Amino acid sequence: MLDVELIRKDFPILNRLINNKPLIYLDNGASAQKPGVVIEAITNSYSQEYANVHRGLYHLSNLATEKYESVRGIVAKFLNAPNAKQIVLNSGTTEGLNSIAYGWAMPRLEPGDEIILSIMEHHANIVPWHFLREKQGVILKWIDLEEDGSFDEQRLIDAISPKTKLIAITHLSNVLGTKVDVKRICQYARKKGVPVVVDGSQAAAHMPVDVQDIGCDFYAVTGHKLYGPTGSGALYISQDRMREMKPFMGGGDMIKEVHKDLITYNEPPMIMEAGTPGIVQTIGLGVALEYLLEVGMSNVASHETDLTKYANQELSKLNWLNIQGNSPDKAGIFSFTIEGAGHPHDISTVLDKKGVCVRAGHHCAQPLMEHLGVSATCRASVGLYNTKAEIDSLVDALKLCHELFA
Repeated sequence: MLDVELIRKDFPILNRLINNKPLIYLDNGASAQKPGVVIEAITNSYSQEYANVHRGLYHLSNLATEKYESVRGIVAKFLNAPNAKQIVLNSGTTEGLNSIAYGWAMPRLEPGDEIILSIMEHHANIVPWHFLREKQGVILKWIDLEEDGSFDEQRLIDAISPKTKLIAITHLSNVLGTKVDVKRICQYARKKGVPVVVDGSQAAAHMPVDVQDIGCDFYAVTGHKLYGPTGSGALYISQDRMREMKPFMGGGDMIKEVHKDLITYNEPPMIMEAGTPGIVQTIGLGVALEYLLEVGMSNVASHETDLTKYANQELSKLNWLNIQGNSPDKAGIFSFTIEGAGHPHDISTVLDKKGVCVRAGHHCAQPLMEHLGVSATCRASVGLYNTKAEIDSLVDALKLCHELFA
């Protein structure tokens, strides 16, 4: 069981005031706050242990390399990957998804081949596939949602054809909180020989993830949503797909030898890691994941499920609040608009005056916004340190918005 009051003590920023009000941070879907152990690890890395990694023969470089490389094993443990060599370290999910597009899909897909997407994908899991549409004539096939915002996996399964060469699907919608049964999709896709890319950027912060159980070919995560630093992330790649990967960028550790008329590439996963990496960011990510492993992702999920039920109960009492997406098992992500003249940007500004931090806009999901018939929403998203009292404060602040904009 998660002791939320004890957890909150680990996050220094939660002690501050915003507009003379206690900070109520409900923008975890965009980026999570950092526990003290992560902040301390970053500070210590820069002040006591910084050096470039790999190929250095002196103490500081060896120390930095050891700490940096240990993060592969931590990520593998966090995702239950079979082997640390199946983990590519990168700057986040966006880089991970682009590396799949350039390093795996572009060398293989031909005009007329299909990539299946859901309408609720984040732009980071849309734009790379549009590159293939523009450059190689690949067809993007879209799967819509049910009326309540839930996702029927059978619709996607039924859409698989002989021309389907890839499925790219979110594990958890960053707008609706809708969960996708990616394991079911992967089981069927495997029978058809279709690789599956799972965008785990949202899901990995809210529930236990087991890539072996899911059976996906790729699983991308981003560090800053996992209570780690920005500019950090990782990509799990199955052994079969890892053998097929081509370099995404050139230079740095992805190369073994360079001659005037010949180059030889490094072994996986290094072949996918060009240039000087985000050393300190990645070390910070490792500390963040160790923190989550100690707390227990099942405990995080249980706490957030309880909080989500309470938020659903309280927000549903506001009959002038329009919530987008009400799937039965949704996660703690609430996108909403208010009846009346209040634009989401105005609502967010008023909430900020009460110390409540929410996101406003299209949330990098414009196809979904078009599907919902709105240009923007406000979004409140919970994390492991949020409380029912903070949900009450959100509700009170929304009531003020309703009075102002009705």
